[in-house]
Amino acid sequence: MSRPRKVAARYLKHASGRARALWNDATGPKVRLLPGPFNSPESLEAFARLQLEIATGEKGGRVMESTPTLVEVVLPYIRFAEGYYGEGSELEAVKSALKVARELYGMDAVAEFGPKKLAAVREAFRRKGWSRTYVNRQTQKIVRAFKWAASEELIPAPLHQAIKTLSPLRRGHCDAPETEPRKPANVEHVTATLPHLPKHVRGIVELIRLTGMRPSEVCRMTLGQIDRTGPLWVYRLAQHKNSHRGTARTAILAGAAQSVIASHLEGCTLGDDDPIFSPHRQRGERFTAMRAARKSKVQPSQVSRKVKQPKRLPGAWFTSHAVANAVAIAAKTAGVQPWSPYQLRHLKGAELREKFSLEHVRAVLGHSHASMTAHYAKGADEALAAEVARAMG
Repeated sequence: MSRPRKVAARYLKHASGRARALWNDATGPKVRLLPGPFNSPESLEAFARLQLEIATGEKGGRVMESTPTLVEVVLPYIRFAEGYYGEGSELEAVKSALKVARELYGMDAVAEFGPKKLAAVREAFRRKGWSRTYVNRQTQKIVRAFKWAASEELIPAPLHQAIKTLSPLRRGHCDAPETEPRKPANVEHVTATLPHLPKHVRGIVELIRLTGMRPSEVCRMTLGQIDRTGPLWVYRLAQHKNSHRGTARTAILAGAAQSVIASHLEGCTLGDDDPIFSPHRQRGERFTAMRAARKSKVQPSQVSRKVKQPKRLPGAWFTSHAVANAVAIAAKTAGVQPWSPYQLRHLKGAELREKFSLEHVRAVLGHSHASMTAHYAKGADEALAAEVARAMG
C-alpha cells in the first residue's frame, strides 16, 4: 500500500536562502517560493495565507488561483522535460534558460509575464556573454515552456501567443557576439591528443572519427544493439536525436571500428544493456593497471585505499559533455589548439563528400534531410568547386 500524500503545506528553506512552501493537491506536488528570506515575517505571513487558501480550496487541498506564479508553471515543465528529453545537453540547456527566468520573475504572476519581461530575460542571457544564436535558442526554450503550459491549460493560450511576438536578435543589430561556423577538426591535432586521453574516452573519440556518429550515439552504445553476425556490424540505436520523428538510425561498423569495440570487450563480460564505454569500468581498469605495475610490496594499510563514502562516484555512462571536457584537457596537455568531438563528425562528413554523393554522406551521418548534410560538407564542396575550376582553366 502506497504512503498517503501529505496535503498540508510544509514551510521549508530554499537553496537560495528564501522560504518555500511544498504541498500536494489532486494534480500532484506543488512548490511556491515565498517572499523574503527563510523565517522572515513576510515569508511567514505569506505561508499563513497559503495555508488558508489550501484549507478553503477544493477537496484535496487545491489552491483556487487564477494567476499562478512563474515558478508554478516552470517547475512542472521541467519535470515534463526530464521525461521527454532524458539526460543530456538539451535538458541542461532548458534548465539553464528557465533558471534565469525564475531568478528574475519567479514570484511574479505568470499573467504579468509578457514580451517586455521576456526581453529582459534575454538581456540577462546576453550579459552572460552568450552568442547571439545561443541567446535566441535559449529564449525560444522559454517560449516552448509557455506553449506546453498552455496545452496543459496551466495558463491561458494568449500568454503564449503574446511572448511569441518578441523578435529574435538580428545579426548586426545587437551587441551579442557572433560565433564562427564549426569547422572540421585538424587531423594533426587529433593525432597528438589521442595518447593523452583515458582508454574509454579514446575509444569513443576513435569511433566518432571512424564512423562520423554523434558523440551521444557512441556514449550510449551497448552490445545488445550491435548485430555482429555478418562481416559488417550493424549498430541499431534504440534512442537517438530523431527518435521522436519515428525514423530509424543505424551505423555500419567496418573493420577498424570493430577492432576498437573488440579491444574494450577483452577481459570483461558485458550484458546486452551494459555500456561498452563506461566511466565506472574505466576507473576500475585504471586501478587494476596501477596495482599490476607496482614494483614495491603492498602494505596492509594500502590494500584498499578507496574512500568508504565518496561524495561522487563515476557513473555507468559517459555524457557528451564529459567526453568534450576530457578532450579539451588532453589537447591542452598535448600542446595543441583545443577541439571538440563534434568537429570529428564534421571532419568525417567533409572526407566522405570528397568521394561520395551527398545522399551517401547523409546516410552515413544519419541526417533526416540532405540540407543538413550539405552544411557538414561545406568545406569539401568548396574543394570540389576549386578542383573543377582548375580543370576548366
